Amino acid sequence: MNKSIFLKPIKAYQFVSKMLPASCRYYPSCSEYASWQFEFNRFDRAFVKTSLRILRCNQLFNGGIDYPLVKWYPKNIIYKKIEIKYWIVHKNRDNYYIIKDFDFIKRAKDGKISK
Repeated sequence: MNKSIFLKPIKAYQFVSKMLPASCRYYPSCSEYASWQFEFNRFDRAFVKTSLRILRCNQLFNGGIDYPLVKWYPKNIIYKKIEIKYWIVHKNRDNYYIIKDFDFIKRAKDGKISK
């Protein structure tokens, strides 16, 4: 499945939600969490994990830091200079945390990223 089908509505929501007061109890926000899940996981797994996260985002749960946990299998590794957008941190056998590199956004806005 094409991932952009799921990512475009999330990005549209993120654009609109910038005009609303912040209400997510977690970091990263639920929409950013969903975006990362759909970018790095299969559709079914991403949908379930995102749904559970949204259900936990209420007053009954403390909230806090909750990075997405994804299964990642590097298939073709190409050795060349790249710009790092995410850090992938190993958790256990085949699960990894995805952590965003916020300097990537700043470098992109400043035009310092080569394409």
